[in-house]
Formats: sequence, C-alpha cells, structure tokens
Amino acid sequence: MKALLALAHGIDWLNTRFARLAGWAVILSCFISAGNAVVRYAFGYSSNGWLEIQWYLFAACVMLGAANVLQHNEHVRVDIFYARLSGRGKVWVDLFGLVFFLVPVMLAMLWFATPLFWRWFLSGEVSSNAGGLVRWPAMLMLPLGFGLMLLQGLGEIIKRVGWLMNIYQMDIHYDRPLQ
Repeated sequence: MKALLALAHGIDWLNTRFARLAGWAVILSCFISAGNAVVRYAFGYSSNGWLEIQWYLFAACVMLGAANVLQHNEHVRVDIFYARLSGRGKVWVDLFGLVFFLVPVMLAMLWFATPLFWRWFLSGEVSSNAGGLVRWPAMLMLPLGFGLMLLQGLGEIIKRVGWLMNIYQMDIHYDRPLQ
C-alpha cells in the first residue's frame, strides 16, 4: 500500500503542475480578450486567430485544471444526503462514485477523444475561419484532460482505501456549496 500511496502523491504532484498551467491559461486568456477588445474598438481591427486562441486557452484552463479540483475535494457532487453521512459513509460514497462513474466515464472519453485528436493532428486540420489556427492543440486538451482526471481518480481511490485501512490520513471534511 505504501507504493500505491506514493503513486497517488505523484499523481497529485503532476496534477498540481498542470493546474498551474491552467491558471496561467486563464490569465493569458483574459489579457488576450481585453487586448482584442481594445484593438477592435479603438482601431476597428479584429482577428479570428486572436478570438480562437481565447477558447483554446479556456479549453486548457478547464481540461488541465479539472483534476486539481477533484484532488482538493472541491468538485460538484449531488449532496442530497452526503453532508449528513459520517466520515466512513462519505468515503464509501466517494469510492462508489469514483469506481463506478468517474473511472468508466474517463476511460470512455479517452477512448473517443484520442483517435479524434490523432486524426486532427495528422491531417493538420485548420480552422475554417479566415486567419484561423491549427485545431489540434485545442483537441489535445481533451485526451490530456481526461487522462489527468482518470489518473487523479485512481489516486483518490488509493487514498480513500488507505484511509479506510487507517494507514493514510486525509481531510474528508466537505462544505456544501452556498446556493
């Protein structure tokens, strides 16, 4: 179990690094968006390439940062009764969701997204918009993000099993989001 917990911590480390990239993608996207708006209204000039890079960066933000959200237990969950469960109950519900929902869905998404990415990469597909960008970097975010989420899900399964075996301590506190 020690080796598995070391693997889980390695996955945490990896996803923390990708989350930093996601944070920089948000900042860069904001600056590009603001700069694009200023140039468009001040000088009457616009570029499809600049518009597309904004959504490429947004894709990077979402897909590279999602696993970190799961790592920090800040993900969306249906908490009809989750908040009322004991610590062990919460961990069992988490395990059930990770094993029977997250892992199979991420495997399916990887199965579908990876060939699509390779097809776009090999063909060098370019946006149909004038001045548009090559599309494969945006499509790369799908298998990369789903892969990172799958890895994080496996890491979370390991940590929860370790917690249930009383050999790993983790914060299982969950605050229901304000609505």
